[in-house]
Amino acid sequence: MYDNAGTGGHVPVMLDRVLELLAPALTGQEPVVVDANLGLGGHSEALLAAHPSLRLIGIDRDPFAIEFSTRRLAPYADRTTLVHASSDELADVLARAGRATVDGVLFDLGVSSPQLDEAERGFAYSYDAPLDMRMDTDQELTAEKVVNTYSAAELTRILRDYGEERFAPRVARLIIQERAKDPITSTKRLAEIVRQAIPAATRRTGGNPAKRTFQALRIEVNAELAALEAALPAALDALVLGGRVVVLSYHSLEDRLTKQVLAARTKDTGPPGLPVPLPAHQPRFRLLTRGAELPSEEELARNPRATSARLRAAERIRVDHQD
Repeated sequence: MYDNAGTGGHVPVMLDRVLELLAPALTGQEPVVVDANLGLGGHSEALLAAHPSLRLIGIDRDPFAIEFSTRRLAPYADRTTLVHASSDELADVLARAGRATVDGVLFDLGVSSPQLDEAERGFAYSYDAPLDMRMDTDQELTAEKVVNTYSAAELTRILRDYGEERFAPRVARLIIQERAKDPITSTKRLAEIVRQAIPAATRRTGGNPAKRTFQALRIEVNAELAALEAALPAALDALVLGGRVVVLSYHSLEDRLTKQVLAARTKDTGPPGLPVPLPAHQPRFRLLTRGAELPSEEELARNPRATSARLRAAERIRVDHQD
């Protein structure tokens, strides 16, 4: 499937900034980086090329991504370990690799280009395809199953929470009505149902009205926020002193969660007003970015899929027995 993707058209998002932020953590003799969302391996390839002694552990739940990146990273095969797993299995992956600590972790969240471009994966409303949306094609839950079996309340919740769809109850109601006639099995039919549910005045602005529903279903099918919620703290726990984490997110829910997790690790948790800070309550990390960094105009011109990218990064500044 990925053979046609090539790598010429694939531009890793904010690559120069990712390399710049991780570089200070990779100056040791044999540094280790985890690419927790390997995708097409573009960031990993650049990291391996830039750091000749680097060891890389790549994780992806999509078996096609693992196959593709295995070929792409073949020149560095002696320095790479690629694992078919979800990012929330990060701690287990490290344990199996015999790595108690690592020097850097990269999260490049969201959907890879081939997942969007391969119509049969069912991620995009711009193609008519089976309602699938699984990143890991071995798992049972699909978008079709969600759309045809979830209750109105469950559909409303995921559309509201994951798609930030303000007409979530209307969309959910129409889905329930339409699936009673015939099961909803294609992206085209679902997109049309959503379009009908959204008021005409709203449809005239803000792009395709199905965008938020498709995002919500993708997040639900792949448990994306739950994976990040588990994986990011595990990554922070694994970092050595001076180790760094970089997170690229593509919608506000991921970015908000990243911000919250990093904020919790970068603040003093001691009681206010103490004359001397308590070591046990001092921050373990410091932020390397002021807020979320955005791609440059030059990058956006070169790589339109970077449009929604938000980058945050942090460095471990303290290690003690409580970590």
